[in-house]
Amino acid sequence: MAARARTRPPMSTVILLNKPFQVLCRFTDPSERATLAEYVDVPEVYPAGRLDYDSEGLVVLTDDGALQHRISDPRHKLAKVYWVQVEREPSDAAIAALEGGVEIRGQRTLPARARRIAPPDVWVRDPPIRVRAAIPTAWLEIVLHEGRNRQVRRMTAAVGHPTLRLIRQAVGPWSLGGLRPGEWRHGDPNALAMLQRGRPPRRRSGRPGASRRRSEERR
Repeated sequence: MAARARTRPPMSTVILLNKPFQVLCRFTDPSERATLAEYVDVPEVYPAGRLDYDSEGLVVLTDDGALQHRISDPRHKLAKVYWVQVEREPSDAAIAALEGGVEIRGQRTLPARARRIAPPDVWVRDPPIRVRAAIPTAWLEIVLHEGRNRQVRRMTAAVGHPTLRLIRQAVGPWSLGGLRPGEWRHGDPNALAMLQRGRPPRRRSGRPGASRRRSEERR
């Protein structure tokens, strides 16, 4: 009997999108607000986790249900990195409170990492944040291993520093890189498994994808 040829399972698709401000983290909306469908024209991919309408930055999409679960389920404690612009300069006590956990709706957040950072080299938001001359702003980097609803905003408000702008810079092994708002690129679908095995993820080459609107303009 001839040996049966072995077939390799199809490679999962991973899309890394820089979600713009005031875009819903889904593909349809009955109220006709902007959605991911305006930026990602790849069939059968869905966001692994969510990013608020008024937040910006990295959204990971995939067509692999198991991978989607590993990314989004808080039990896996995948690190998520946020750059946060807040009102006023946080004190050492405020930073320590963010790291130690704060009470949000009767539950304490898990320990996190928080530090002050220089203003990052990021795009200008449209529309821009509100600016009050008498109140300075500062930037923080906050790393979470959980994902409650509007958690970062509620954490900074709890220590007296309301969030003005929120950008997700990384999810596990994937990061924004040089993506501009509305742009996407393919990510390595094996990056998470390699990270969990203690191996550095490989970089995937490929040109960034633009939004559907930009693609239509080039035709």
